[in-house]
Amino acid sequence: MATETPPPSNTQTRFPSGEEFAEVQQSPEFAELRHSHRSFAFPLTVGFIAWYLLYVLLSSYADGFMGTKVVGNINVALVLGLAQFLTTFLIAWWYARHAAAQLDPKADAIKSRMEGDA
Repeated sequence: MATETPPPSNTQTRFPSGEEFAEVQQSPEFAELRHSHRSFAFPLTVGFIAWYLLYVLLSSYADGFMGTKVVGNINVALVLGLAQFLTTFLIAWWYARHAAAQLDPKADAIKSRMEGDA
């Protein structure tokens, strides 16, 4: 049975100590990584939650507006509901691009330094 998994290496893996983790957590590189993540994720999360709550509030209290026909039997509520799915996928795609371009290189540098490769 063939697998894609390579055989285990014979080299010993070095595991960082708790003190090394604490040291890295206090480093400027980790602070920059944390800032890059938070400055992207937090505003986007707040914006999406606000957009979701707006949809829920409109659905609860603006029956007339949400029932407005757009095309045929498609009304504003359906369009905004589908837009919730669309924005979820767009945010996931946007975050994946941001992580690949901004976060992963910084995290990989920190990881390689911790593992003794750098």
